[in-house]
Amino acid sequence: MSKDIYSGLDQLGASSTIPASPEEAKLERVPNPHAGTLYLTRFTAPEFTSLCPVTGQPDFAHIVIDYAPGEWLVESKSLKLYLTSFRNHGAFHEDCTVAIGKRLVDLLAPQWLRIYGYWYPRGGIPIDVFWQSGPVPDGLYVPDTGVPSYRGRG
Repeated sequence: MSKDIYSGLDQLGASSTIPASPEEAKLERVPNPHAGTLYLTRFTAPEFTSLCPVTGQPDFAHIVIDYAPGEWLVESKSLKLYLTSFRNHGAFHEDCTVAIGKRLVDLLAPQWLRIYGYWYPRGGIPIDVFWQSGPVPDGLYVPDTGVPSYRGRG
């Protein structure tokens, strides 16, 4: 595979600042060198943060993104900057989780994508949010995320 697949990437290999908001964040993609092959790619962001849209207090989550690529792969540095852009963004847990999944589907047109948002408790209630683009393709191995349900001290 030639290096010309990396042409047009603005963030890879360059100094980058954190985008002020998810809307301003630029997600980039590269051609999948194994298009037509069914496989799973997993991204894990155990220190995801956003803000409560009402109180402005920080919310914390462990985000897991699984996808079966089609013609495109997400460029991982741009994904990291995109996820980091939520740290000053006010939105409910469900909105953050589903919006990330939908934006990736719009960018990549993957064979399949699922996002897991394991939100840490505030006010005593943990919230877990799951969204997927459709049924899991036949033959795709999707391992357990390894993230246990919240148990507190129980």
